[in-house]
Amino acid sequence: MQLSDFGFDLPDELIAQEPLVQRDASRLLVVNRTARQHADRQFGELPGLLHPTDLLVINNTKVFPARLIGTTENGGRVEIFLISETGNVWETLARPAKRLYPGKYLYFEDNVSAEVLGKTDAGRVLIRIDTGGRDLYPLLDVIGKTPLPPYIKRDAAAVDTDRDRYQTVFASERGAIAAPTAGLHFTPDVLARIAEKGIGIVEITLHVGYGTFEPVRVENLAAHRVSPEQYSITAETVESLNQAKLAGRRIVAVGTTTTRALEANLAGRDEFVAGSYSADVTITPGHTFRAVDALLTNFHLPKSSLLVLTSTFGGHELIMSAYRHAVADGYRFYSYGDCMLIV
Repeated sequence: MQLSDFGFDLPDELIAQEPLVQRDASRLLVVNRTARQHADRQFGELPGLLHPTDLLVINNTKVFPARLIGTTENGGRVEIFLISETGNVWETLARPAKRLYPGKYLYFEDNVSAEVLGKTDAGRVLIRIDTGGRDLYPLLDVIGKTPLPPYIKRDAAAVDTDRDRYQTVFASERGAIAAPTAGLHFTPDVLARIAEKGIGIVEITLHVGYGTFEPVRVENLAAHRVSPEQYSITAETVESLNQAKLAGRRIVAVGTTTTRALEANLAGRDEFVAGSYSADVTITPGHTFRAVDALLTNFHLPKSSLLVLTSTFGGHELIMSAYRHAVADGYRFYSYGDCMLIV
C-alpha cells in the first residue's frame, strides 16, 4: 500500500490542546474486527469490555523533562529537545538549528551549559552538556520542560502544567521523551476494577523515542523503516505472556509502543523471552501479528507510522472508516485526545 492511502481530513479544532480534567472521562471507540462494526463508548467502561481471561500489557516508561530553553553566546533564544545520549553526547532537535555550529556554547538555567559538537546527517544537533559535575536528571526536573508534541501549543515561558498530566499513573521507569499516550486514560480506579475482574496486568518498558513519531518519508510503505527503540521485558511478565498464549487467552496491548515491543520480542520465536532488546520491527501492511490480540490506542496523525500500524492490525478499510466516524462525531485527536479499542 501507499502512504497516501492513510490520509484523512482533520479539522484543527479536533486536535486536543488540553487534557480532560478526569483521565477516564475520554471517549472510547470500540472497533470489532469480526463484526466489522464500531460502537461509541466511554473509557470508564473499559473493565466491562474486557474478558476476565484477558492479559493487559502496559508500558511503564516515564517521560523526563527533555525540553531546555536557553540562550546562545550572543543572547539569542534557543530551544533544545533532548533525544538520546551516547557517551555523554546528546543528539537533539534544536530551534533554530542553522546557527548552531561546532564550538558554539549554549546557556541554560542553574549554571548549566552545553557545547555544540556538530550535526548528524539528518540535521540533528549534537551537544555535550556541562552540569559542573552534578547529576543531569535532577537538574532537568528543575530547568527542563515537558517534551510535548509540536501540535500542542504552549507558551515556553509559562508554568509547565503538563508535568504530571503528560504521564501515565503507572509510569515508573524514567527515559521517554514522549508519553505512551494510550495509557494516559487510566486511573487507579480503572486499574483496580480491571484487577477485580480477574484480568491480569503486566508491564514492559519501552522508552518512547523519536522513532515513534518520526515522519514517514517514503510513499511506498514497503520501503519504510521505523528507527529501533530499546525495550525491556521481565521474567515475570514473560511467564504471564507465555501462559496466556498457551491457554489461548487474549493479550491486550495498551498502545502502539507496547504492541511494537511484544511483536519484536516474539518475532522468529515460539515464545516470549525476558531481557533488554531492540524493537527493530516496522509494522506495515502484510505484517502477521503473533503477539497481540487486541489493541487500545489513541487517534493518530494522518500518514503516520502509528496510523499505519493501527490500520495493519485492524484492517485498513475498517480503521479508516472508524476514523471518518470519529471525525464526524467530534472525537478528540492525538496525545490528549480520545481512544480506540480494537478487538
